[in-house]
Amino acid sequence: MNLSLKKVSALGLCSGGLDSMLSGMLLRKQGIEVQWITFETPFFSSEKAKEASKTTGIPLIVENITPIYLKMLTNPRCGYGKHMNPCMDCHALMFNLAGKIMKEKGFDFLFSGEVLGQRPMSQTMNSLRYVEKQSGFEGYILRPLSAKRLPETIPEQQGMVNRDLLLDISGRSRKPQIKLAKEFGIKNYPSPAGGCLLTDKGYASRLKDLFDHQDTYAERELHLLKYGRHLRLNNTTKVVVGRTQKDNENIKNYYDPNLDTIIKVNKIPGPIVLMPGDGSKDVRILAASICVGYSKAPENTPVEVSVTAPREHEIVRVIGVPPKEIKHFLIQ
Repeated sequence: MNLSLKKVSALGLCSGGLDSMLSGMLLRKQGIEVQWITFETPFFSSEKAKEASKTTGIPLIVENITPIYLKMLTNPRCGYGKHMNPCMDCHALMFNLAGKIMKEKGFDFLFSGEVLGQRPMSQTMNSLRYVEKQSGFEGYILRPLSAKRLPETIPEQQGMVNRDLLLDISGRSRKPQIKLAKEFGIKNYPSPAGGCLLTDKGYASRLKDLFDHQDTYAERELHLLKYGRHLRLNNTTKVVVGRTQKDNENIKNYYDPNLDTIIKVNKIPGPIVLMPGDGSKDVRILAASICVGYSKAPENTPVEVSVTAPREHEIVRVIGVPPKEIKHFLIQ
């Protein structure tokens, strides 16, 4: 082994999946100092990457990129996938941000666990090429698991990486990775299912509705999209209705008393209803009726509902609206 290789360092994008782990382990086996970076937004978390770091001992940098990610998400160059997922532009952005940290901290190149042909849209030869060109770090992105099927990178050309020790995996089969995991002694790793909410139909519908009706978005509003039923009452007002006790707790976690209205039936089990903003009197009454309709309150019976807006609190008596009569409000 060339001793100079031990001074080479690489920064990898880590999703926390098995492919990320294996790519880091392969480079570390060559004597390369590896570190990971993972990004988090309301759409995906860093939890799997943190677990991968614990499993492998590879250090991890965690960065929240919500503001810059939103700029890309509202107008992705390549558009969206099946729902609101801008996979190619997402990867290009992440490599761009990682590349800036690579330069700042003195890493020699970037790497990832991407496998050629594993995903039909985002991991084709053309899409990998697009991501590299748009990242601003063309030639410096190594994909160790499929390297022998891809053009030689600058770190390979300069002898920083031994190409002969890289792999030629392609396609959707997981057998080569599972075999390699056994060789490295990796026993615990997550399933390859994606953890990005932008690929979820329900979440994507609620996000599109938010984009259609607002020019700006607070991060907590993006987290709120994960919980409850979302009903669009008019162009300026929607409500979030808890489905379960856990939903209610999560909705309250993202409630801002200075901006939002919270609605709850008094003395009767039922949902928390959150209305971003305070709404008109008529809209509040409608929201209170929806809250009663989803509660355990008896049908066609007026009940007291607590309505706490940013600047006032009131008790109203309303009859519940049955859920079947407000299906047209549901964002789905």
